[in-house]
Amino acid sequence: MQTIRIAKFLRGVLLVDAATCLAMGLLFIFFSARLSDYLALPTPLLFYPGLSLVPFAGFLVYLATRSRTVSPLVWVVVIGNALWTLDSILILLTGWITPNTFGLFFVVFQAVGVAILAGLELVGLKRSEVEPGPVLQQL
Repeated sequence: MQTIRIAKFLRGVLLVDAATCLAMGLLFIFFSARLSDYLALPTPLLFYPGLSLVPFAGFLVYLATRSRTVSPLVWVVVIGNALWTLDSILILLTGWITPNTFGLFFVVFQAVGVAILAGLELVGLKRSEVEPGPVLQQL
């Protein structure tokens, strides 16, 4: 596995991602019923992803506060964000949910935001310096 020295840019993007995940996760957990009424989205579709966002935010903070890591961990974040974006769009296109106008804009807006974060994290990964040597000794 390839070890990288995390670039400042990547560190910043990971921390922004963590902050937004934590904020959205807490919003979804504590206000899913109200949001459901306002956005015409199913309550479980808000609540359960919210539960997953809180530990994911912790993982992002952990990753951002390391000086070095293995690049596959950053790829997990990039791919996870890409899948979140894809899933957000697919639930609209498949007709699985029928949100109102506010709900539609909410789903699209957060999908675009997550896609932007994934792209910025990919840029940050490319800017991170590759380090030679055994992975286990550097973690």
